[in-house]
Amino acid sequence: GQLGIELRREFDSAGWQVSAWDRKDVDITDSSAVESAIGSLAPDVVVNSAAYNMVDVAETEPQAAFLVNGLAVRNIAVACRQADALLVHFSTDYVFDGTANRPYTESDAPHPLGAYAVSKLAGEYYARAYLDRVLIVRTSGVFGPGGLSTARGNFIELMLRLARENRIIRVVEDHVASPTYAPALANRTVAMVERGLTGIVHCGGGRPLSWHEYASMIFKEAGLNPKLHATNEVEFRTAARRPRYSALSNAYIESLGIPPMPPLETAIRSYLQLRERFQSAG
Repeated sequence: GQLGIELRREFDSAGWQVSAWDRKDVDITDSSAVESAIGSLAPDVVVNSAAYNMVDVAETEPQAAFLVNGLAVRNIAVACRQADALLVHFSTDYVFDGTANRPYTESDAPHPLGAYAVSKLAGEYYARAYLDRVLIVRTSGVFGPGGLSTARGNFIELMLRLARENRIIRVVEDHVASPTYAPALANRTVAMVERGLTGIVHCGGGRPLSWHEYASMIFKEAGLNPKLHATNEVEFRTAARRPRYSALSNAYIESLGIPPMPPLETAIRSYLQLRERFQSAG
C-alpha cells in the first residue's frame, strides 16, 4: 500500500535489513502463517501497515473489517511476543468521535463511531494486551505516490480524475482532518523506532483543514480550476458515521525531537512532481 512502500524505502535508507511481504505472501488473518513468517526471521522490529480501510463498506461487512484490523493484529502481536520483537502498528484518527473540535492528543479518550473505527481501536487494544513493547502510530488521511499504482488510489487522485471529467465536484466543508504524506510519515516512523519510542503516538499531517480546503489546495498546486462546490454532512450522506473533527496533534512527538511534518502545500507539490515523473516513465 501507499504507506508500506514508503516504510520499506525509509528503513532501507536508514540501513536496516528489511523483509517486506504483500498480502499474497502472508495472510495476516492466518495465525499460523503469521507465526511462521515472523518466527523464521527472528526480527527486532515488525511493522504492520496492512489495514481494511473501506470505511463505508465496513458497515455492511463488519466481520471482514474486524478480522483484518482487529484479530489479525492479535496474530501479529502474539508472534511478536514469541520473537521478542517490537511491533509498530498504524491506527487512525477515526478512533475519535470528533466532538473535541481541536487536534486530538494521545491522552484523549477514544470513542469510535462505526464498524471501521471500532475494528481499528480493537487492533490497538490487542497490540497493547499482548505486548509491553509496542508503538501505535495514529495517523490521518494518508496519501502517497503508491496510490498511483493501487486500485483505490487516494484523495488527490480522486480529485484529479473528477477535474478531468469536467464535473461539478462537491466536497464537504464541515469535516476536518490532517492529511498525511506517506513518505514523511514513514521517515518519522523510522526516527521513532530508532529513538526507542513506545506507546501511542500521533503523527498526522500537522495542519487541520477541511476536506474542501484540501481539495482547493490540490487544484491550486496542480494549476487547475474545476467547478468545486462546498457541501456538508447533511447533503452528502455516507453509510458510515465519520468524526467531524479528527485532526491529530503532533506536539508530543515534536517535543521528543521528531522533525515536524512538512507543510501540506509542500507535500502535495512533492506528490504531483513524483506523479509527473511516474507518468513520464510509464
